Amino acid sequence: MDHDVPLNTLAAIVVDASDNAIVVCGSDLCVLYVNPGFTRLFGYGLDELSGRRPADVLSGPSTDLQALAAARDPEHPRNFRLELLLYTRAGRPLWVSITSNVVLSADGQPQYIFSMFSDITLTKVHEVLQHRVLDAMVRELPVAGLMGLVCEEVERIAPEMLCTVLDVDEQGLLHPLAGPSLPAALGEALDGVPVGPQAGGGGAAAWTGDAVQVSDIASDPAWQGVRHLVLGQGLQACWSCPVRASSGAVVGVFALYFREQRGPSDFHRQLADICVRLCALALERERARQRMERLATFDMLTGLANRIALKARATQLLEELGDKGASLAVLCIDLDRFRLVNETQGPDAGDTLLREIASRLMRCVRSIDLTGRLGGDEFAVILPSCSVQQAATAAERLLAAVATPLVLPGVTLQPTACIGVAMFPDDGADIDTLLHHADMARTQAKAGGRGGARFFNEEMQQRTRERVALEAALRLGLRDGGLRLHYQPQIDRRSGRLYGVEALTRWTHPQLGEIPPARFIPLAEEAGMVAELGRWALGEACRQMAQWRRQGLSVPRVAVNLSTRNFQDEGLVSLVAGLLTANGLSASHLTLEMTESMLLDATPDALATLQALREMGVHLSLDDFGTGYSSLSYLHRLPIHELKLDQSFVRDLADNATARALTNTILRIGDSLKLTVVAEGVENATQAELLAERGSTIVQGYLYGRPMAAEALADWLVGSRQQ
Repeated sequence: MDHDVPLNTLAAIVVDASDNAIVVCGSDLCVLYVNPGFTRLFGYGLDELSGRRPADVLSGPSTDLQALAAARDPEHPRNFRLELLLYTRAGRPLWVSITSNVVLSADGQPQYIFSMFSDITLTKVHEVLQHRVLDAMVRELPVAGLMGLVCEEVERIAPEMLCTVLDVDEQGLLHPLAGPSLPAALGEALDGVPVGPQAGGGGAAAWTGDAVQVSDIASDPAWQGVRHLVLGQGLQACWSCPVRASSGAVVGVFALYFREQRGPSDFHRQLADICVRLCALALERERARQRMERLATFDMLTGLANRIALKARATQLLEELGDKGASLAVLCIDLDRFRLVNETQGPDAGDTLLREIASRLMRCVRSIDLTGRLGGDEFAVILPSCSVQQAATAAERLLAAVATPLVLPGVTLQPTACIGVAMFPDDGADIDTLLHHADMARTQAKAGGRGGARFFNEEMQQRTRERVALEAALRLGLRDGGLRLHYQPQIDRRSGRLYGVEALTRWTHPQLGEIPPARFIPLAEEAGMVAELGRWALGEACRQMAQWRRQGLSVPRVAVNLSTRNFQDEGLVSLVAGLLTANGLSASHLTLEMTESMLLDATPDALATLQALREMGVHLSLDDFGTGYSSLSYLHRLPIHELKLDQSFVRDLADNATARALTNTILRIGDSLKLTVVAEGVENATQAELLAERGSTIVQGYLYGRPMAAEALADWLVGSRQQ
């Protein structure tokens, strides 16, 4: 039966049943017919359009009339395809694809224009939004501005609703990014609110990870705290969608607000789906940018600002304070003996200590203060609007916080630090100068002992300039032969014979003359030259021993002072072996002296080096015993042959009962451990007699011979044989 339907009737049935919007116009471009699909799409019926041009009715503020005019020509109508933004009867913008065909009469003249409109709004919105978002990302528009673009475009397409985007940080707190048409008070109320079922629709969506529909904000318990802010704006419903990163974590919320009690339409859901994907792209990129920024500006171990970030923030702060005439304090903080923690307890313990110190510093400062890690075990605290007295109080507070014991598995650390302080504007006008001066003060604090603080002053700067010049001269002297060794005899009191000699470094400055060892040895340690100085002294002493032997002079052994860094050098054993072989010496001709700090710095590698030297036959001596870190629990670990009784005990023997008691104790320790004890600094007969009464056998000091050049020692040896 259907086959008998006339074609024109069949065509009318198809046109009326089509979902596409179809309009038929005359040659004058005025409407003759619209199908039901057109009415459903645009909201206009034939009675409203008849005799009118579609463009005059459907155009709106953003319609591209120039593109339309170029496509159609009233004088010479032609077929065309065009994508255009038009507007419905309700004022909603729609992107449509228009296909327009001209129907000719029997004589070939335009008679009708048949046009079909397809809704491509979602596709076009996606295209436009994606283009705008990607363009904004290329231009590095801040994420808040980028999200604002998304919201504005959505509200333009769907003016019946308002749009907002919330960020969810790593702590699960909400932060409004955009909401151009929403009240500012709503954003302020939600900022920093933890996600949860009572944190509005957005907070609930972030908490559950699912879209949350609230059709009536007035009665929904989730909105109890902030509903007055939205109801007062005439907003009654909300639909919130979580924004997920590629990892699946919720990083934001995209929400739509409605002015009537309702839920989202299919169009709204599709629109939101597009926006959620774009928001995910933008927010994940922002997370990556923040991570990169954090890597560039924060110390990853402690979470504090790094040197670059600290200086940048401090520079801004100095500009602000300079305009106000306010003061500022810069504190440089350096941990004492941190390297020892790394070497004895391992790097994990060192990292734990650094993180704990950073945490302690942060707990001691105000919210307006800046705290950063400069590198290694060095930190800085910057105190704006701070007087000298306040800076001194802060330094004491920080020192006390650092000094609290730290319990780690198997060990309790007793950290201490030194602090240097520089004041703005008196000690510098820029952060580089202030940090430099604070570091100079810190160096002076460290020289004065552990756990202290010093303020920068001009005298300190003058001493620093002198120190820099002296350091340069010392490097030159070490390189060009400006240093020399003097030798002081050590006597076996029982036989009166030479026990050995101690090699002592001397330096004559070209302009300043003789520089005492008490001045240039610490300088070499601070400048990182002490290990090189030790290697030089070792080589020079071995060379001189070989020369004395060629001269027929009997020097049983030469003692050379080495630093802890020398003993921590894995190449020391091979260096000693090579020098002994090159100079024709046996290992018993050489004694290596170490300071008492070696008791605490005795890492496994250093102990292995000492043991290898002992097995080689080299004598090992512990210098200045009793003045620093004396501890039998440490002493038994060192494979030494000899203790040296410090001259401070010898000097006070005649007048100080404590010195006598300590001398007795050290001599007994040596006897019990079968260690030779060498008494240093014996200057008069009374001291010699008191030592003899206590059983001291090996003595050294001005009473027996001053330190002398190698040639003078040769004469001294010849003279002593003739006596």
